[in-house]
Amino acid sequence: MTDVVLNINGHDVHVAQGVSVAAAIAMAGSAVTRRSVRGAARAPLCGMGVCQECRVSIDGRMHQLSCQTLCADGMHVITCESRP
Repeated sequence: MTDVVLNINGHDVHVAQGVSVAAAIAMAGSAVTRRSVRGAARAPLCGMGVCQECRVSIDGRMHQLSCQTLCADGMHVITCESRP
């Protein structure tokens, strides 16, 4: 199986081809993708794009569903964990 290298919050992460961005975030050590309006940590819940809890910035495009997006070589992902 071919490895894919993507960057999550400034750190390179190696995953197998076919892995979702949400899974890669979890494998990198934190499942938190965003924060609620009140600051509560949020993470993927449904795994099929309905709950919208998995939203992250991918290659500069905000509010992308990480559970529905497959990792691509060179992809840059930003979660709430990298923001102040």
